[in-house]
Amino acid sequence: MSNQENKLKNYLLLHLIVFIWGFTAILGKLISIDAIPLVWYRMLIAVGFIGLYFVINNRSFTLTKRAAVEFLITGIIIAIHWITFFKAIKVSNVSVALVTMSTGAFFTSLLEPIFFKRRIKPLEMILGLLVVFGLYIIFSFESKYTLGIIYALISAFLSALFAVLNGLFVKKYEADSISFYQLFFGVAFVTVYLAFSGSFTAEFFNLLATDWLYLVILGSVCTAYAFIASVKVMKYLTPYTVMLTINLEPVYAIILALIIFKEKEQMNVEFYYGAFIVLFVVLLNGLVKNSSKIKKKLQR
Repeated sequence: MSNQENKLKNYLLLHLIVFIWGFTAILGKLISIDAIPLVWYRMLIAVGFIGLYFVINNRSFTLTKRAAVEFLITGIIIAIHWITFFKAIKVSNVSVALVTMSTGAFFTSLLEPIFFKRRIKPLEMILGLLVVFGLYIIFSFESKYTLGIIYALISAFLSALFAVLNGLFVKKYEADSISFYQLFFGVAFVTVYLAFSGSFTAEFFNLLATDWLYLVILGSVCTAYAFIASVKVMKYLTPYTVMLTINLEPVYAIILALIIFKEKEQMNVEFYYGAFIVLFVVLLNGLVKNSSKIKKKLQR
């Protein structure tokens, strides 16, 4: 398979992953427990599934000290990212939280040049600012969701930082190892917090049957599988392209949310103007980058 075919295959896989992540937001709204215990269960279940995968495939669990430190830091980042993400959904709704999360592309355009030691591309900045403009339109007409927007902005920044760091790690480590240890250290971090806050009570483990079902789906398909697959595609796609494609997550999730939650997810028309700008940016980015690749081929 040629490098170009590999990129196309992984780009399509990325869209499947983004659709799964869109469904993650739906599950987050359906699960009745608070954001922190939700993330703890999600990460614990995911670690169990990936650990089982390691055992079945005779994968080594060995880890260097440097890798342990790197995965510890990024594990904490991903844990806080998910906590603020689900907090945003709980205090607002799926649509507001996910459209706000699209500012991750703007944050990535600022962070990626620092970590990858390259110049900031004007196009990336312009597209990132367009996403911010779309967010401004939403914020202007949906001010009652201010707290949800703030949580989502924090989550978006952490998501961008996490994506950029994993863009570096994927060059040194296997995707499944990265996923396992980041989730392991992430759940360890949340466990320490819950233990010190005295949250591990009988009520903490007394969940509804539907919550258990949704958590298993969330931890296995939406986390263990999607997490490993998303890290793998970063071998072929840049963190910025990954983050811009992730901007399609609100589109998938809003459609699903409207079908499942109906009037609870219906927003005013200005919200959809802002959401349209986000989608337009994603499509424009794809068109511009593809046209530049075609020009390079013709010049050969």
